[in-house]
Amino acid sequence: MVTVDLALAGIGVGAVAALAGLGLLVTYRATGVFNLAFGAIAVLAAYLFWEAVRIWHWPLLPAAAADLLVVCPVLGLLLERGVFRPLQRRGAPPAESLVAALGVFVTLVGLVALVWGSQGRPDAPALASAATVTIGGATIRRDSLLDLVAVVVVGVGLAVVMRSRIGLLARAVVQRRDLAELTGVDADRVSAVAWAIGAGLAGLSGILLAPTLRLDPYGLTLVVLETMAVIVVARLVSPGRAVLTALAIGVAQSELTRFHPTGRPRVLLEALSSNLFVVVLLVALLALRRLDEAGGPGGAAGGIAARLAARRQLPPPRGWWVPASLLLAIPLLLADTDVRSAQQVPALAIVFVSIVVVSGYTGQITLGQAGFAGLGALLAAKLGAGQVPGLPTLGGLTAMGAAAVIVGLFGLLVAWPAIRRRGLFLALTTFAVATVVDRFVFAQPAFVSDVLIGPPAPFTGARAFYLFELACLGLALVVVHNHHRGRLGRALLAVRDDEAGADACGVDAHRLRLWAFGVSSGLAALGGMLLAQSNRAFDAVTFDPIQGLVWFAAVVVFGVDSAAGAVLGAALIVGVDATSQAGVSTLVIGILAVLLGRLPGGLLYSLRRLDWAVRDRLRPPVSGAATVRLSPAGEVVKARLRR
Repeated sequence: MVTVDLALAGIGVGAVAALAGLGLLVTYRATGVFNLAFGAIAVLAAYLFWEAVRIWHWPLLPAAAADLLVVCPVLGLLLERGVFRPLQRRGAPPAESLVAALGVFVTLVGLVALVWGSQGRPDAPALASAATVTIGGATIRRDSLLDLVAVVVVGVGLAVVMRSRIGLLARAVVQRRDLAELTGVDADRVSAVAWAIGAGLAGLSGILLAPTLRLDPYGLTLVVLETMAVIVVARLVSPGRAVLTALAIGVAQSELTRFHPTGRPRVLLEALSSNLFVVVLLVALLALRRLDEAGGPGGAAGGIAARLAARRQLPPPRGWWVPASLLLAIPLLLADTDVRSAQQVPALAIVFVSIVVVSGYTGQITLGQAGFAGLGALLAAKLGAGQVPGLPTLGGLTAMGAAAVIVGLFGLLVAWPAIRRRGLFLALTTFAVATVVDRFVFAQPAFVSDVLIGPPAPFTGARAFYLFELACLGLALVVVHNHHRGRLGRALLAVRDDEAGADACGVDAHRLRLWAFGVSSGLAALGGMLLAQSNRAFDAVTFDPIQGLVWFAAVVVFGVDSAAGAVLGAALIVGVDATSQAGVSTLVIGILAVLLGRLPGGLLYSLRRLDWAVRDRLRPPVSGAATVRLSPAGEVVKARLRR
């Protein structure tokens, strides 16, 4: 039986989730961009609101008005004008827009962490007090009532707009921008208005959520992203269904607090109650057969890696591994403390290489590598300590091998129902899996308490363990090489570049993707073990789902199908973090990801293309070649082309 007071308390949480879902939905339906930066915009707005009230001592209402009516809409307009409009004007595939949104997300999160730090702040200001009021015999908090009023006003307004001529024009711009412009529609203005509204709703969601949570750049961002559950249930189409779903989840989350079992059921119920949105997100993604994506199934993000890798193949410079090997060998000449700092480079490089296997060679998006890496680290530690029921205590190296195999099989299990759902569908599924693992495993003391992690024998010394990591990285690169060359490599690349043609040639695309996903999960687990062993402890923050988004962005920036780029990306992140303050590496990766529209194929490919262009210019003319003389008119045309 539903308790009225608890239901009213849950309506507040559901209303904020509905606002976040509506903001994400209106941006997607009006621009065709699935705005992964939505959570980062919400966090930035919450921090700016905190700065204005707590530091500058502004009154609440003027601070909120400046944040929601000026800063957030202007930020949305800047993003539309500087990041997404150039992509839309040149007809870039929607996949590149998703990568750009991910770049904006990483940039904003890195900026917040750099300016305000990564430590949580418990004193976020609230627009309304937590005092209760009585309405018709039922008691409801003032802040929950404010949330409900806000979602009703916003929901009704958006419903009216989406059914009006403006909504029709927005849908026309998303489906066929060129035809809409031929009929006189100002597509740029439509997109700009949608981005301004979406950014404003993101800011409102962040300000309303922050008082009930710690103001944390990573935790609050993840909570906002979890509200994607409401628009997934609504199939990315119906604002009304999204609002009802959000309110229902909020009420159910509140009603679960009535039950007070004992023992492990109590721990499970508490975890379910506090993480019901992410559970609904995962269940909905596994239960639904398709999403009504803009531009057709898989259109919003379909084949992101395939589109980035579908280019003229330019191999990396010959012998690239020689300077890379020398660079990785430098820490062996340093003191033990410096060697320990460098131990993260090979470990993180293996995780990045695992992303190359599944995204670069099969064209699928995986945003959940942080979850697989953390599972590998935790499972290896428990196998080594004999804490896995039904399994004996294993030696350090044996435990690592067994953990990699088990996590690889778990990756196959995850991919089995979702691998046929390409693009955005698979991306959201992998992110949801990583979030569920983080909340129900990494955040539970029953799983992570009393976990002892250290280098396996006989590689307990700093230099010995670093050499062991280099050997593991070499093994991972061999695996990647075998998946890029030979018959298996040709089949994977055929599936990535032209699935229909591969099917016509008898290639089983489904089985190949499953295999690649399993191998990728096992490699991620190996990298996660080495990361935890280099830190001598299991830290859940290292394997946060938001961190997984940063890792994916780094791999895409350096070249999603480049193992060399994965190694260099890991070295850049660790090196920047070691020589500067926290958040700088995230900011650098985010800026490069935003610029990815001008660096198709990634940074390494762009540098290689520039190198070839310079060589072509410096190459001497072929002897005996006929000299072509231009007329005066031809010289004029030539001069204009050079401009």
